[in-house]
Amino acid sequence: MRQTICNGNELAARAAIDAGCRFFGGYPITPSSEIAHEMSVLLPKVGGKFIQMEDEIAGVLVSIGAAASGVKALTATSGPGMSLKSESFGLAFMYETPLVCIDVMRGGPSTGLPTRVAQGDVSFARNPTFGDVRSIALCPGTLAEAYTETIRAFNLAETYMTPVFVLLDETIGHMHSKALLPDLDAIGIVDRKKYEGDRQSYKPYEAKKNEPAVLNPFFTGYRYHITGLHHGATGFPTEDAELCQNLIERLIGKIDANQKAIEKNERYLLDDAQIAVIAYGSASLAAKEAVNMARKEGIKAGLFRPIALWPSPQEAIREIGERYEKALIVELNMGQYSLEIERVAKRSFATLNQANGRAIEPSVILKRIKEL
Repeated sequence: MRQTICNGNELAARAAIDAGCRFFGGYPITPSSEIAHEMSVLLPKVGGKFIQMEDEIAGVLVSIGAAASGVKALTATSGPGMSLKSESFGLAFMYETPLVCIDVMRGGPSTGLPTRVAQGDVSFARNPTFGDVRSIALCPGTLAEAYTETIRAFNLAETYMTPVFVLLDETIGHMHSKALLPDLDAIGIVDRKKYEGDRQSYKPYEAKKNEPAVLNPFFTGYRYHITGLHHGATGFPTEDAELCQNLIERLIGKIDANQKAIEKNERYLLDDAQIAVIAYGSASLAAKEAVNMARKEGIKAGLFRPIALWPSPQEAIREIGERYEKALIVELNMGQYSLEIERVAKRSFATLNQANGRAIEPSVILKRIKEL
């Protein structure tokens, strides 16, 4: 284990470097700007490239281009930037480019509360572009996870050849404290697969059902086409009905079929709990403290914390709905994830929602637990 004193944004940048990221393209936006600044310092030291573009759209597009050339690439933003990048995310989903986007969430909509905390991009991260896509979105709840989940985001992007989102929030991004980080050997680094057969037979999109494309880096002698249009085995556009249907089913299937490998949760004091508290991101820090306070008062509460929000941990959510008579969902928004939890569990839960840019205090959560 390694010990450091840092904030979440800087830890995410360090994690990107340790994961093998060698390109950053973006545009400053509160409260994520420290990530770009840190990458501008770290990348030249490892032979990487940093570029600040003229806007958010250009920032994500140059990152997609770098990723297509075989380089691990990162962009970072907040809610308004996610909106601007949305069309470009669709391009990355369609031609299966591994890309990591760190979204440090703030209050919205529109320019909202730029310097305040919120979890307002949770629903957006599920469907970050139009059309049929399956998104992977990870939500760190501690400083250490700002590091480990960013590395995992790169590993998942490289494994499934898809954009992956890391949902920090302003509190985690700017929290400055001690963090214990695992050694890289304990985490492991994943690099994308490469085709090594006959060059004339190379068909990157001729992937099996529920498997990602195998896209060799540009400029290495393997010829193929990339496009935002529906495409066949070599990447060239097609309107063939069967090919188009198979393409979309495979893009969705490569995520759905591997949900167990993507899923990650924390279960805290749930074994004998009578009340389950569900929270994620920085709100889970207050929720865990509230659970501890409740226990001291003889109330058997426990915490379920989804770390991978999308695809949602459906089996675990169903189990909570069946096992616990009472549950409380705590969010720094007006109930974005509670809609998914109630859809999967097929029942309603108590909620505690706050969207004023302030953190939820443990005493407020404890009061709601007592009301239950």
